Amino acid sequence: MMAKDLPPRENTLFKRILKCYENKQYKSGLKHARQILSNSKFQEHGETLAMMGLTLNCLGRKDEAYDNVKRGLRNNLRSHVCWHVFGLLQRSDKKYEEAIKCYRNALKWDKDNLQILRDLSLLQIQTRDLDGYKMTRHQLLMLRANQRAGWVGYAIALHTMGEYENALNVLQTFRKTQEGKPADYEFSELLLYEASIMVEAGKFKEALSHIYSHRDSILDIQSWLEMAGDLHARIGEHQDSADVFETLYHRNPENATYIESYVRAHNHYNAEESIQLCQNLQDLHPRAEAPFNYALKLSTGSTFRKLVDGTYNDN
Repeated sequence: MMAKDLPPRENTLFKRILKCYENKQYKSGLKHARQILSNSKFQEHGETLAMMGLTLNCLGRKDEAYDNVKRGLRNNLRSHVCWHVFGLLQRSDKKYEEAIKCYRNALKWDKDNLQILRDLSLLQIQTRDLDGYKMTRHQLLMLRANQRAGWVGYAIALHTMGEYENALNVLQTFRKTQEGKPADYEFSELLLYEASIMVEAGKFKEALSHIYSHRDSILDIQSWLEMAGDLHARIGEHQDSADVFETLYHRNPENATYIESYVRAHNHYNAEESIQLCQNLQDLHPRAEAPFNYALKLSTGSTFRKLVDGTYNDN
């Protein structure tokens, strides 16, 4: 935000108001606003009145806040600052549709303002205006094509609309710009997100190939293993799936999901055989309780009683 029609001294004070607002130093911000408005030449300065209102709102003085913001807007209807601030007030009162209208009015006077576009996109996704969200995220990408957040934000917008191929194309285009750069955690998460879109699109083999080809760049080993085990099972590679879930079981013997997935990967739908698999896992980690609990879940009648009696005898 920048104040228009203010000389250097007052413009410096206005910048301090913004800084105080960002740092939640509201009383100091109010003091600077009053200094500007105390000058008879600027007592109706729209953007200062708007920022004063926004600051008052943060101090819980809502009626005064609205009075000042509306007064500021009346004095400068062409100010993106005034419209943006009015939108922030509406958003704080959960009047999301009204806030969106204010943001759109603000963009009429500053169509490429990144902060307003970000605020608009957040409300659009919150109100499920997916078409609007997609358009706003695309505009943000065009304005900051060198930033990862722009690419990911647009891919998310496409993903939420079910445009899986387009979302994957956006992420793959972005990845090409990152070739040669060392992988970091954010890039690792991006690769996993790309795989999750493939899974949602029913492209299980492509997703499995994707995570294996980028295995060295995916730093979250546990998530990699979980996805690999699930994908092997989905395409019928049950032994590979069982091997992966056994590896995961060794990492966390108390995780019931790993045990259940391991048993299912062996295609053991017979209760007795499944219980035997659970006991095999129990032997690998005798102190683990999850295999025994899952075996109890699968058992009925005399088998259940034998399992329970065996535990009591051990004690």
